[in-house]
Amino acid sequence: MASITFHGAAQQVTGSCYLIETQQHRILLECGLRQGSDRRDNEYERPFEFDPAGIDAVVISHAHLDHSGQVPLLIQRGFSGPVYTATVTQGLLPIMYRDAASLMLSDYERKNRRLLRAGKEPLEPPYTLEDVDRALASIVGIDYRDKREILPGIKVRFRDAGHILGSAIVELWLNDGGQERKLVFSGDLGNHCAPLLSDPESISEADILLLESTYGDRNHRPLEETLDEFQQVIETAADTGGKILIPAFAVGRTQDLIYWLGELYQEGRLKTQKVYIDSPMAIQVSNVYERYHTLFNEDDPLFRRFMTQGWDNWLPGLTYTESAEESMALNRIKGGAIIIAGSGMCTGGRIMHHLKHNLWHRNTHVVIVGYQAVGTLGRKLVDGASMVKIFGDDIAVKAQIHTLGGFSAHAGRDQLLDWARNFQPAAPRVYLVHGEADTMQSLQRHLAGELQWDATIPEMGETIEI
Repeated sequence: MASITFHGAAQQVTGSCYLIETQQHRILLECGLRQGSDRRDNEYERPFEFDPAGIDAVVISHAHLDHSGQVPLLIQRGFSGPVYTATVTQGLLPIMYRDAASLMLSDYERKNRRLLRAGKEPLEPPYTLEDVDRALASIVGIDYRDKREILPGIKVRFRDAGHILGSAIVELWLNDGGQERKLVFSGDLGNHCAPLLSDPESISEADILLLESTYGDRNHRPLEETLDEFQQVIETAADTGGKILIPAFAVGRTQDLIYWLGELYQEGRLKTQKVYIDSPMAIQVSNVYERYHTLFNEDDPLFRRFMTQGWDNWLPGLTYTESAEESMALNRIKGGAIIIAGSGMCTGGRIMHHLKHNLWHRNTHVVIVGYQAVGTLGRKLVDGASMVKIFGDDIAVKAQIHTLGGFSAHAGRDQLLDWARNFQPAAPRVYLVHGEADTMQSLQRHLAGELQWDATIPEMGETIEI
């Protein structure tokens, strides 16, 4: 009998990782990094709960590091098989992996300088750039809707999840001892209001469904209200000489923000502002999005026409700051600037420097546009912290903090329910993943009340037969 063991994103949002075992094969569905400042320092030292050398193949739903970021470490510890993902994701992973490796190696260099000054032995980095190269060489891209046998008796198909470019719903057919079972993993399902991507594709049949539940307890604020509030923040900052800081994921969220700011500009609703993308990774990803603009949805023909000439044709005044010197120069700007920088949860990256230099100014505006995991600096700001620690310094939070929920790249509760309705009347066995415990419980109640589904909330490390 085949089984699945939940090694990540079980009653938490990050670190997606599910081990699927049949009589002949072991497949890892997702291999993600657990994010959150409370565990960042030891995440790479954490042992896998399984033998990486015993894994036959890895299947990845999309490029975000909480779903894919541990593949280089998996390879360093013995995995030598293929990694399957959607074709466009294959083009994003080199950017993600090399950036993550660079940050990790820089962290270890700083740690080792402190250790050496204290007369202690330095630490070996958990993996190297050579491991990254090996990881990238192992990736096999599969086009959306192309059903492919990846191991004897095991087939996979990727369907558009509408979350970020290349994101996928994963369909897996498992033939175990002559009995075929179909497992569907929702991946991260996109918000129907997402400006660039198509809505998640519908799936109608499954024996087992792993359903994400990031926002399973609530719906997003209406988009028009969110845009109006965003415009008001921009106007207030412009009138008072303030600066706007937006922590944003390099993949997906940054590009959506460029779109929305461009729309405000095209409608004459954007006061004269310079918009800076202060993230080398986000710049590279934006260039990938630009190359694949023909995959964007058809809802906005004006945007599609402008995008034939690139992002800066859609949003004049858009500026990429690639070097560290250019980034530091932004701190000398007192107002009239919108700075979009990673990381999206304020766990590292250039946004940390901007927050350190600006959080204590009352005319600074910090705009939160995405999910903030427990333990992250972003979550502390959302929760109203009056004092935070950044790079060892205590920083007073005097800035105005705005949370704009309508920009989320995840489906809200009713969107999750509507997507799940496609499986009726033959309801699958449902397991809720990728959500905090109280959020999962809320979605569980709604699934029971509206679809008469009995969904299960698995524990970390739990194994179920499928």
